[in-house]
Amino acid sequence: MGMHGLWPCVPAKPRPFGFGPKRALSSPNPLRVLFSTRCVVLASKSSRCGPERAWRESGRGSLGFAPVAVILAGVNYAQLLFPDFSLILCGYLVCRYTALNRTVWQQVESLVYYFLFPVLLFQSIVKSPLDLGAASSLIAAGLSMGVLGIALAYSLPHLPWLGSHIDRREHAASAQVAFRFNSFIGLALAERLAGAEGLLLIAVLIGVCVPLFNVGAVWPMARHANSGFLGALVRNPLIIATATGLTANALGFQMPVWLEPTVTRIGAASLALGLMAAGAGLQFGQLARAKTLAVALLVIRHLLIPLLALGLSWVFRLSPVQTTVLLAFSALPTASSCYVLAARMGYDGAYVAGLVTLSTLLGMFSLPFALGVLR
Repeated sequence: MGMHGLWPCVPAKPRPFGFGPKRALSSPNPLRVLFSTRCVVLASKSSRCGPERAWRESGRGSLGFAPVAVILAGVNYAQLLFPDFSLILCGYLVCRYTALNRTVWQQVESLVYYFLFPVLLFQSIVKSPLDLGAASSLIAAGLSMGVLGIALAYSLPHLPWLGSHIDRREHAASAQVAFRFNSFIGLALAERLAGAEGLLLIAVLIGVCVPLFNVGAVWPMARHANSGFLGALVRNPLIIATATGLTANALGFQMPVWLEPTVTRIGAASLALGLMAAGAGLQFGQLARAKTLAVALLVIRHLLIPLLALGLSWVFRLSPVQTTVLLAFSALPTASSCYVLAARMGYDGAYVAGLVTLSTLLGMFSLPFALGVLR
């Protein structure tokens, strides 16, 4: 059936490392995994029983080497990242070749920044169960990775061989690209990797890292603009939404059932409009003006942080599933809201939009690198 198919879920006798009645492999092949006597998963695309059902029905309580096989055989990274990239492209084309020019998109940016994104953040945090005790090692590894990533991004202007080639204002706006992440791609990927367990683990990481990364993103811009760091934090709608969401989560607040569809649609609109706004503000010529900074930030985002995640998984003795989720989390493209935040705080949004686009493309390489090579 090929590498993108799925054998029917029928009872069969166990065959070590085999997947057909007359075919056997002499050694394990990570691209073909026998989950149990019921399902053999080679991919989740157009299948009747996806990876989650396969390992759930196998009776295996923990996921060890099974998720790695699903990563290698079942996840199409280009397909996973295509929606984000296509929305950026749509925004670029609409802004350049229709009457919906920059004047229109500046108002869209305001709508996304002051209303849509804050609602999305609040909903994402409230609906994510923060079981801090059960995932303490993963949380410690994630926070350590975040702090180190922020430190690397902040250190660039102070490095003797790079500092003279980096504009401080451009760095203040774009440093966030090196450590922030696209949570939607992360949630979709975690579900494919480990089903409900993967969703829970990455939701915990998102819940504890979003506040850290939002503060890390705002601080250099507020500091460079001399606008007062605490004042910028108090007024920043993303910080307000994050703090409110964490408080509501800690108090056990649950979104009313009748309100969930409305909030979910607002969240979907924020993602689509945020990416299209990034495309509308895109000017690749800006990247050529600060190539050194762009390369340094993207190397941190897509190479150094995954390597840090691998080392931290050893330091904190993470389980195979936790290691897989942390590596996936470390290799995600940067957040689409980077552009909106920089633009609304008065910085060069076009440059940041270019970095967001490049990061989305590089995600097609960093995710297989982290999950297939490092893992």
